This record gives sequence, structure tokens and C-alpha cells, in this order.
Amino acid sequence: MSSLLSQPDQQGILHHGGRLRTAAIRYAIPLGDWLDLSTGINPNGWPVKAMPASIWARLPEDEDELSAIAGYYYGTDSLLPVAGSQAAIQALPQLRKPSRVSVLNPGYAEHAHAWQRANHSVSAVTPQQIESTLAATDVLVIIHPNNPTGDTFPMETILAWHAHLARRGGWLVVDEAFIDATPEHSIVSRTTSPGLIVLRSLGKFFGLAGARVGFVCAQAELLSQLNALLGPWTISTPARWVAIQALQDETWQKTTRQYLIQQSRRLQTLLAQHHLSPDGGCAFFQWVQSPDAQSIHDKLAQQGILTRCFEHPSSLRFGLPRTETDWRRLDKALVNLTAPLRKRRGFPIQRIQPGRT
Repeated sequence: MSSLLSQPDQQGILHHGGRLRTAAIRYAIPLGDWLDLSTGINPNGWPVKAMPASIWARLPEDEDELSAIAGYYYGTDSLLPVAGSQAAIQALPQLRKPSRVSVLNPGYAEHAHAWQRANHSVSAVTPQQIESTLAATDVLVIIHPNNPTGDTFPMETILAWHAHLARRGGWLVVDEAFIDATPEHSIVSRTTSPGLIVLRSLGKFFGLAGARVGFVCAQAELLSQLNALLGPWTISTPARWVAIQALQDETWQKTTRQYLIQQSRRLQTLLAQHHLSPDGGCAFFQWVQSPDAQSIHDKLAQQGILTRCFEHPSSLRFGLPRTETDWRRLDKALVNLTAPLRKRRGFPIQRIQPGRT
């Protein structure tokens, strides 16, 4: 088994992308001067509209349209709105007695952290190890597409894993936070089956991470247990209102799927031309393994560009720039980063023209 991707600090807290204030202090660069590529969030998210002032004065109401509209968007009637998928990640381990849990690694470290904290026995598994460890697993947690590697699995493989676990009362938890750009690969429509739990979020595709809106898609009995554990008013009324509007905007969704896939390919090309060929990725980010990942991260940060750096394995995740100015800035920073190496190796230094993919 490989080690888990991230470890908590002395306060038991894991750290993720988007910690701009910390970076601003560490590198002595004003907050407004940063290009944040660390989060994997759509940099051109759904354009939030002005909401009626009365929304702020009302308590959240489960009887509004949110569940029905989300059900149409995701293709399932069996779902529960939660305060971002993170709320479900922390709560789900409390609904099982101590179990043997296998968590995809590298992967989003909060999954393993939550199951460990709830006194389950947690093992890290690579994609190649899942089949051989399934017989000794009660709960399998995968991220699909995986964060940060971008790994995906055939739907028939995921269904076979679920069937194997479900026969023994096990669970398959599938975190689909990054699947909205390729919804045809989602397994959410199968979640009426016992033991299959899918987590969705408005944070990545819709760029609404600050709203803290997510959904757990699973069998009704489990959703009822989870709802009782979480209690009332998990999502604020303004956040519910924004989610309802965004989930109905089919024109924006279609255009954005095409845009994200195109921009991710552009990022892949840009990194490769600077001798940082990605080892994986999806529509929201590209992932580069390098023994020099920490040094690359620091040198980009010194130029006001924040990436997500991982220690195990030594790697970097690059999110998408938002504007053409941002693309040019990243290109220039990569030139500054790789020019000494290219010069030593005799490579010509070439600039990427704006708009190239």
C-alpha cells in the first residue's frame, strides 16, 4: 500500500489549494497581484445574478425547487442537498460501524482523513491495487475523475466494484466533483442501488465554491440517515437560490463544457512546450510529476503564480488561467522558470503565442 497523499498539520487540519493569503504573506506579494492556479475551480464560473433582497431574510426551506431541479440536472430523484460535498465526506463515516476502508491514492486527502477520524481502518490504494484488495474492503472510496491525477475508470469496472461490495453490505463512494464537464461518464443514475453513494458539487464546474452547495446521491434510506445527522438548514437561502438558477442554465452549461475541455488541452500544450509535460489531468487542471515540484512551485510563487504542490508523489497541479492576460503571464513565468535549464541543454527558447491550443 502506498502512503496517503497529504497529512494533517499539528491541529489535525489538511491544507488545500486556494490559500492565497498564506502565500501572499510567505512570498511578500500583495493579495491582488496573484494568479491563483491552485484550486482546479472553473475560473470563469456561472455569472451570479442579483437576487431579491427578501432572500436574505428567509430561513432555508427544503420544500423549494432545489432538489427537483438538481434531480433533473443529475438524472436522479434520490439526492440530498448538503453544504458542499465536504460536508458529506465528513459525515458519511459516522453512518457505519468500524470498517475496512480503501481510499484511492493519490487522491483528495479529506476522504482518508475523515474515515480515519471516525475510527475506521483506512488503507491507501492505487488504481492498480483496487482489484486485488477488494475482497478485504468494506468501503471503497474513489474520486472520478481523480484529483489530482485525472484518472478515470470504465463504467462497467465501477459497477463491478459496487456489485462486489454490495453483496457483503459494503459501500462504494464515488466523488464526482470534477465530472460535470464530461457528464456521460457519471454513475449517478445508478445510485438507487444499495451501497452506491455519489458526491456532486457546484464548486468546480459552476465555479461556485464559496456558496458551499453539494449533493449526495444514494438510496433513500441512507439519505434519511445522513439528513438526520446533518440537521436543518445545511445550505443558506441565498446559496440555494443561486444553485437553482445555475442548475437550470442549460445554455451556459453546454458552452462551458466545450470551453473547459478546450482550455485544458491548451494548458496541456503550454506546459509540454516548456518541458513540463503533464502526466494526467482533466477538464479543470493538468498534473505534472517532477522530483523538482517544490522548487518549481516556489519559483512560480516568487512570480505571483500559485500552484498546488504535492509531496507524495512529488508533483504539481495547474488550474486553468482565466483571461488571455493570465495565459501570457503563465507563459512568461514558465519561460523564466525553464530558460536556464533549456539553455544548459541546448534547447531553443520559444514563446507560446496567445490563443494557441
